[in-house]
Amino acid sequence: MPYERLFQPIKIRNLELKNRIIMPAIHLMYNMDGYANERFNEFYWRRAEGGAGLIFVGGCRFDEYGGSPGMMSLQTDDFIPGYRKFTDGMHKRGAKVGVQLYHAGAYAHSIANEGRDALAPSAVFSRFTKEMPKEMTKDEMKEIISKWAEAALRAKKAGFDIVEISASAGYLICQFLSPRTNLRTDEYGGSWENRTRFPLEVIAAIRKAVGDDFPICIRIAGNDFVPGSNTNIEAVMFAKLMEHAGADMINVTGGWHETVIPQLTGDLPRGGFTYLAAAIKDAVSIPVAASNRINDPAVAEKVLAVGEADLVSIGRPLISDPDWPMKAENGEANTIRRCVACNQGCLAKTFFAQPVECLVNGFAGREYEIKERKTNEPKKILVLGAGVAGCEFAIQAAQIGHDVTIWEKSDHIGGQVLLASAIHSKNEFCNIVSYYSAMLEKLNINLTLNKDASLEGIKSAGFDIIVTALGNTPKAVNIPGNSSIPVYTANDIFSGKVIAGKNVVLIGGGAVGCECADYLAYEAALSPEEVYFMLSQHSEDTEKVLGMIDKTRRNIAIVDMVKIGTGFEPGTAWPLMKELNRFGVKQYPFAKILGVTDNSIEIEAVEQKTREQKARERETGISEPDKLIKVSIPCDTIIISAGATPNSELYEALKSDGFNVFNIGDSSQLGKISDAVSQAIELAGKLQ
Repeated sequence: MPYERLFQPIKIRNLELKNRIIMPAIHLMYNMDGYANERFNEFYWRRAEGGAGLIFVGGCRFDEYGGSPGMMSLQTDDFIPGYRKFTDGMHKRGAKVGVQLYHAGAYAHSIANEGRDALAPSAVFSRFTKEMPKEMTKDEMKEIISKWAEAALRAKKAGFDIVEISASAGYLICQFLSPRTNLRTDEYGGSWENRTRFPLEVIAAIRKAVGDDFPICIRIAGNDFVPGSNTNIEAVMFAKLMEHAGADMINVTGGWHETVIPQLTGDLPRGGFTYLAAAIKDAVSIPVAASNRINDPAVAEKVLAVGEADLVSIGRPLISDPDWPMKAENGEANTIRRCVACNQGCLAKTFFAQPVECLVNGFAGREYEIKERKTNEPKKILVLGAGVAGCEFAIQAAQIGHDVTIWEKSDHIGGQVLLASAIHSKNEFCNIVSYYSAMLEKLNINLTLNKDASLEGIKSAGFDIIVTALGNTPKAVNIPGNSSIPVYTANDIFSGKVIAGKNVVLIGGGAVGCECADYLAYEAALSPEEVYFMLSQHSEDTEKVLGMIDKTRRNIAIVDMVKIGTGFEPGTAWPLMKELNRFGVKQYPFAKILGVTDNSIEIEAVEQKTREQKARERETGISEPDKLIKVSIPCDTIIISAGATPNSELYEALKSDGFNVFNIGDSSQLGKISDAVSQAIELAGKLQ
């Protein structure tokens, strides 16, 4: 498919971009001291080589209150030389580059700012940091505005082509705009006119500092998605104000950090927030960019084709594949390594102040240490298993110059990734398999399916190196009693091998168990297509449809000996747990199975505390004692999700027989997809 609109040039004031692809600012944790460094430079230079038209870096702090360690900084002139070298490198590689000037306001953690209280429009408790900020004085506001403008001028001196004002995600400007967080009684609070005064003064100061010829962008929340705060209506009003005040571009994203509406995970459909940008584009005459979950060139092209925006912000997809633009332009979109919206390497890492990585791209953030590799001694390599570890290794080894063959015992590649993609919020995981399939074909890697490897067969094949990547086997669980209730694994459910009944008990409440419960609930609920049909055809009252959305025909219970909901990366579990609550999935942590009848499971569990009890405990600091209860759970289907064991037997046999053999992925040690990818890259590098 040609993407003609995506690769048309566009002007932002006097800045011409070669295409409509923007990489928005993403917190990477690569600049612990604020200065440009090799890791930061090489990461972005690689994205510039991939063909993006404009790349924003940041957020960039400019004072001692507004950011946190790990962010780039333009707080003083000392930072200019390093970033001048960086921007020169970006321009040399064909990309324009901007910097987002960022102030967190109440979202700044005191622990990250030497104990200083955050500054905010009003002293309103922050649901994001769980801290109380200090209300800014007018002098402090003037100082911040002045520093914002000074940083913009430094950006211009450092060779940046455009500056972006951060007014999204719940940061300082959002806090001034929102009646929820701005309780001031002076000229900066109260009416809409007063609440917009601070951002108008910010943009005016920046325009004065950088001059009339330098473009200014503003990144705004298209809808705060916070009760009592601003909606898309106010976002449109604010965008019009910013255009009148001198902004040259509006970059529209989703809501605040504290919202309970998913922003980045697979729960949000592709391009799910483009409607927010569309409303703003219809109201202003300057270029507008749409953001969030645009990982497919076809989706990006559609956004431009129907006039929802003039540009598309593609952030995490450029972490997972820096060549996304170039591949789309050259007709190789099938070889794009798509972002799968997992947030495990990009978002979760920052919760622990760790550098950003990527689940599917083991090179992301490591460009400065992993250079292009070619072997001088090509080897004949056999890979056993075409899951993530096996496919990734085969591709890396082939690109280095080895002759690679894969034997896969099933009739398809992908291993357990295909099972994971059955979950509605993980549908994007199927793109991992599509990418591997396209790359195996492109690199002419010899793939044999339905091939069950034997020791004798491997001996006679004459390979120099064997790599086993045979995955794992689900663990069994001893269930007391002699019940006739059928017992399956979560894999049986995800694969479609069986369909569970109406009353389901899941034994094991880790990540897979919770995802299986979610899958079962969705399977027995209204489908998106059914909802759309009823609403568009007005076959049922809207209120009735909305009531039906939250119901599932299944009665589902999760039972575990420990806490339920473990095994997720930080910040990634809450959308799923929210869905389990919405569907009324019962949870019994710290439970013991007492017995199983032909239609029920008898357990002893810790009684779950009510919201009122939990609130009382928080207020008093006194934990109420746990209470044990006995529960009889109706059951016609038992599903086991109790972990797995590595399939390492063949590796051990080959090793004992003297083969030059290596073991990677789950057949070596149970881990995440990112572990398998990293192991594959590392092994391929060792064999070069």
